[in-house]
Amino acid sequence: MENLIQDTTVQKPKWIRVKLPTGKNYRELRTLVDKYKLNTICQSGSCPNMGECWGEGTATFMILGNICTRSCGFCGVKTGKPMDVNWDEPEKVARSIKLMKIKHAVLTSVDRDDLKDMGSILWAETVNAVRRISPGTTMETLIPDFQGITKHIDRLVDVAPEVISHNMETVKRLTREVRIQAKYERSLEVLRYLKEAGQRRTKTGVMLGLGETKDEVFQTIEDIRNANVDVITLGQYLQPTKKHLPVKKFITPEEFDEFGDFARSLGFRHVESSPLVRSSYHAEKHIH
Repeated sequence: MENLIQDTTVQKPKWIRVKLPTGKNYRELRTLVDKYKLNTICQSGSCPNMGECWGEGTATFMILGNICTRSCGFCGVKTGKPMDVNWDEPEKVARSIKLMKIKHAVLTSVDRDDLKDMGSILWAETVNAVRRISPGTTMETLIPDFQGITKHIDRLVDVAPEVISHNMETVKRLTREVRIQAKYERSLEVLRYLKEAGQRRTKTGVMLGLGETKDEVFQTIEDIRNANVDVITLGQYLQPTKKHLPVKKFITPEEFDEFGDFARSLGFRHVESSPLVRSSYHAEKHIH
């Protein structure tokens, strides 16, 4: 008897529909990005909110190259041996931000476990370069865990971006599978330490639909609040390629509302909770 291959892929529901980017601001930025070959994660990460964010004058830039030393099961960024650090990069990113007239920049990076300082020196230099070249731009820095080493984290706190964020990504039980070289407790510690070290606004993001239970989501939200985090974003995990972890479930908008209401009840300053939310969605609102 022939084996029938069962299609186990979960069908995308109607609420996972992305509006195509439009508008004058978006078109102008698109032209600049193409002309000057600017590297925004908005494009390379195929973000569903690119049109809306660019229209608001917000964009996300990735520093320290585009090859990561970690191989997380959810992430579309290439893994391997990274290139040497390009010390001109802070200047280039800052000039891009000025050229694009970005009001609020989100900076992120690959993990650089290969470097003695984990990339934290270039991180601080990038924040300083943006301040110098585009002083009207506010910033969020979405940082790796720097293996929890506080002297590297301190370099970011010292340059005082408006927001420092570090994503938890998933619940405790799934951390090993989803973020192979990361640790749930270590990420919580990083967030807790940022606040203790004097960072004014901290933030984290969690993806749902990887097989977590409702109770685990509630527990994660509570753990994050107990680390004194100000802003939380909850969004639907979408599989970047067939090689990545599959979507186990599409969380309904009603469930996202339930998680969002729970987070608000715990006293977060800002909560974004809906299927298409990404960690930098509405980022410009999270500084206040």
